[in-house]
Amino acid sequence: MEEKKVRPQDKWDAKAGLVPKTYKVNEKVAEEFRAVCKSKGIAMGTQITKMMKEFIDQSNKE
Repeated sequence: MEEKKVRPQDKWDAKAGLVPKTYKVNEKVAEEFRAVCKSKGIAMGTQITKMMKEFIDQSNKE
């Protein structure tokens, strides 16, 4: 059995607490989101994390 090689990026991700996630979303919404993020120079993952945190904070206040 072959061992998976650990890339430097994998080490950085683990140290930063980053994990890959896969979600199914509406294709049109995803493409619009990608385009807007690109036009604003914002990484999609960064914006999704921000929106997740805002949703969590809002939910905890209820």
